[in-house]
Amino acid sequence: MFIQTESTPNPDVIKFIPGEAVLDTGTKEFRTAEDAKASPLAESLFALDGIVGLFFGNDFLTVRRSPDSDLIWAQLKPPILAAIMDFYSSGQPILREVTTKDDIVYEGELGQIVAEIKDLLDTRVRPAVAQDGGDIEFDRFDLESGTLYLHMRGACSGCPSSSATLRQGVESLMKHYVPEVKSIEQVL
Repeated sequence: MFIQTESTPNPDVIKFIPGEAVLDTGTKEFRTAEDAKASPLAESLFALDGIVGLFFGNDFLTVRRSPDSDLIWAQLKPPILAAIMDFYSSGQPILREVTTKDDIVYEGELGQIVAEIKDLLDTRVRPAVAQDGGDIEFDRFDLESGTLYLHMRGACSGCPSSSATLRQGVESLMKHYVPEVKSIEQVL
């Protein structure tokens, strides 16, 4: 197995590409060791010193180190690569159980606006941020204020350039194609 690594705009996050599927559908973020109990791979990575967050995409995973850690990536990469290789050779499922998020159902005019927003996110925004090891997910839209609430995941969460991406890239795109969007707020 050959695992590629790529740096991300976030200096505390590295993207690992194992050359095999990570998740069949969707994405999954692990912010704590407790969250990691849902995945054997996440659990083994969280057991390593200095690891404070993980994000799984379709064909990649990102690993976040503690900004306070004395360990540099050159020290962290070998045990991370070993954990990933051990996991894939074990034959275990990536997730122990599948959980689904209950989405708010939007109807009428608001439903059409939300469908446009989600389509733009899926076709224009998410593929671009996935290249940097992250994701942006729809949370909710408030038609009255025109505020679109989004989650920044993976390498995008806490990245120094995420505010610029959100404001200059995503917000201007949304305002152009969906005039009802007046502003974007990040949900933590």
